[in-house]
Amino acid sequence: MTAPAPFELVCPAGGLPALKAAVDNGADCVYLGFRDDTNARNFNGLNFDDAAIREGVRYARDRKVKVLVALNTYPQTDNWSRWTAAVDRAAGHGVDAVILADMGLMEYACRAHPQLRLHLSVQGSATSYEAINFYRERFGIQRAVLPRVLSLAQVEQVVKSTPVEIEVFGFGGLCVMVEGRCSLSAYATGVSPNCNGACSPAKAVRWEQTPQGMETRVNGVLIDRFADGERTGYPTLCKGRFDVDDETYYAIEEPASLNTLKLLPDLMAMGVRAIKIEGRQRSVAYVAQVTRIWRDAIDAARREGERFAPREAWMADLNKVSEGQSQTLGAYYRPWK
Repeated sequence: MTAPAPFELVCPAGGLPALKAAVDNGADCVYLGFRDDTNARNFNGLNFDDAAIREGVRYARDRKVKVLVALNTYPQTDNWSRWTAAVDRAAGHGVDAVILADMGLMEYACRAHPQLRLHLSVQGSATSYEAINFYRERFGIQRAVLPRVLSLAQVEQVVKSTPVEIEVFGFGGLCVMVEGRCSLSAYATGVSPNCNGACSPAKAVRWEQTPQGMETRVNGVLIDRFADGERTGYPTLCKGRFDVDDETYYAIEEPASLNTLKLLPDLMAMGVRAIKIEGRQRSVAYVAQVTRIWRDAIDAARREGERFAPREAWMADLNKVSEGQSQTLGAYYRPWK
């Protein structure tokens, strides 16, 4: 009997407690970043210093879980050495792979650390097998994380046309911009998310109680207004409510989380090698709960094959931690095509 193809569950670790929660609840891999703008979740209180990453690598390795380091922002000419130093740090800690977007940094990693496994970040925005194969031929990447803009049929076409391992997002927040390159946030704050590592950086965010309700602003731009008792989220421009033609609504994107649980058999059958959970900025409880549900679901899908169907309890629990308590298949399902 042929052994099933590897299918890894890749989970977020915004800090050491989250890493341990992911490992303890069934992650095959955890991904993390350093405490600076070399990663695309550069928020206060998140990420790892050297002591934390040493402990994290030890904890994961003892339990046969892989550690991936995201160095997925774009260095500029005046700070190039900080990004190359981050590659050196990651290699020095003996991580299983680094996740890169910048081609210059890939070139450096190939030259300075030829033994280091390279993954292409979703920030690289490679949506075709031709692009992915270029990165493989030029830099030796072994895995590519696909942007969240492809349909299921397009994902399958990519998988069939490249020897590079393909990883897709399975659950978590969505971004309407070209992966991580938010022109809205950059315009409002003057800070580029894919260079400085933060969309709606905390220093630009304000919550203010007014007679009209709780208002959220990004660098003075009104993003949303909430009635008493209405649940508030972290303000991002793409998911704000705006006045358009005398109507107030989510004019760009409604808050909703991607959830591909029902697509697991299809993703496994087409040869996808890993599924990624978004949320390094989310709580330890979020990481534990989502990891546990996805571990159970993947194991069930392996046993049940085409008979697999998501359990109602899983969907209900995932809905509780979804943005806006709403879920979507995103671009994977396009009934109009």
